[in-house]
Amino acid sequence: MDEKGEADMPGKAGDDARGGGLAGLLTMVLLVALTALAIRTFGVSLFTIPSESMMPRLMPGDTIAAKKWPYGYSSNSLPFDLPLIPGRWFPAQPQRGDIVIFKHPVDHVDYVKRVIGLPGDEVELRDGYVILNGQILSQAGTDDAIVPVSPNLPCAWGGREEMRPAGDRADCRYTRNREYLPSGISYEVFNFGKTPQDNWGPRTVPEGKLFLLGDNRDNSMDSRFPALPGGGVGFVPQDLLVGQAGAVLWSNDGSGDLRNPGTWFTGWRRDRMGESL
Repeated sequence: MDEKGEADMPGKAGDDARGGGLAGLLTMVLLVALTALAIRTFGVSLFTIPSESMMPRLMPGDTIAAKKWPYGYSSNSLPFDLPLIPGRWFPAQPQRGDIVIFKHPVDHVDYVKRVIGLPGDEVELRDGYVILNGQILSQAGTDDAIVPVSPNLPCAWGGREEMRPAGDRADCRYTRNREYLPSGISYEVFNFGKTPQDNWGPRTVPEGKLFLLGDNRDNSMDSRFPALPGGGVGFVPQDLLVGQAGAVLWSNDGSGDLRNPGTWFTGWRRDRMGESL
């Protein structure tokens, strides 16, 4: 019996070692997953810009890091909007001029816009100028924006396409202005002439909500439009905030082909990478 028992012991020890190794691997995978979830929920998330509505600050193909902590946490902070956080923890109100990521009030798709009006503010637009609590937000002309035409950024309405001297590439020239908030914060905007959305209001921002605009004023479905799936957002409840735009991590003009690894990095807009927002 003793000899048989001793002969069986090495095999048993080997099984225990294999079992312990598998348990250790599973534990490590679980820890990595929980760490990633914690960072995604409480730290930063990545978002890719799909449209021209925030040009010239953000372009289609930009991937930005959104900071989660400035406005507090809710179920909107979790992957797939899992209903695990009741209400909103550590809520804080954005500042005018912040670029925010939020859930659309109807279809809950991620949107990105700039905060213009806070609860209690009276907001109006006249001939393309924002009037905030009776004060017109001044705009100063600046140099035209020259944007390379690319697969994910054609020359949109309001731009003027120009061929480069070599004739191999085209740029799009946009007229841009710098808009100033009463606090002194400023940012660049596009405005291409008279459109119906140049005149809106006046209306008072309800309690707990925000008035948001795109910087590309004539190509943005924002708080000037009723909240409809795939369309405007109306006044946005602060409970739908996901985070504050932090920086452009990388940007791609869409010219790469996933089937051709040699093109994966040719479309990078290197001049935009690392830009703080």
